[in-house]
Amino acid sequence: MPRISPYPYDAATGTRKDLMDAVKTQFGAVVNMFGTVAHSPAALKSMLGSFGALSEGRLGAALGEQIAVAIANTNRCEYCLSAHTLLGKKAGASAETMEAARQGRSVDPRTQAAIRFALKVVDTRAQIEAGDVDALRDVGFDDEEIVEILAHVALNLFTNYVNVAFDVDVDFPSVKPVRVAA
Repeated sequence: MPRISPYPYDAATGTRKDLMDAVKTQFGAVVNMFGTVAHSPAALKSMLGSFGALSEGRLGAALGEQIAVAIANTNRCEYCLSAHTLLGKKAGASAETMEAARQGRSVDPRTQAAIRFALKVVDTRAQIEAGDVDALRDVGFDDEEIVEILAHVALNLFTNYVNVAFDVDVDFPSVKPVRVAA
C-alpha cells in the first residue's frame, strides 16, 4: 500500500496538469512514480527536466539504463529496477546485459567502469578518490561523460528514494532486487 497515492490525473489543473499530460504523452499513462511526484509540480518539473536533459546526453540510452538498474538493485528499488530493465531492453540492451547490470557487472570494460564508478558513488556517498575518476578516463570517458555519469547517479537516487520511501506500486513487469556477492 503506497504511503502517498498518485495525484489523481482527473483533478490536475494548471502546471500540474501540463506536466502530467507530458508524462501521459511519453508513457501512454501517468505511471505511478510520476503520479506520486505530481503532488509537487516543482518536484515533477525537476524530475522530468533531468530525464529530458540526460536523454540528450552523450552516454546513450542503453548505458544510462544499465547504470539505473545497477543503482536500483543496490537501493532495493523494485519500481526503478522493473522500469529501467524494460527501458534498457527498449534501448537495445539484451536481457543478459540488463541482468549483468543488475548484478553490477558488464562484459564491456567501458560499461563496467561506468557501473563500478556509479555504485562506488552510491556506496560511499560520493566520497570517491582521484583514482576512481582516472579509471573512467583510462577506458575512454572524457570529463563531460564523467559528469554525466554522476548526473545519472543523482537522478536515480531521487527516483529510487521516491519509490522506496513512498512504497509506490510497481506498474511495470516486476523485477525483484537481488543480493549481489561482494
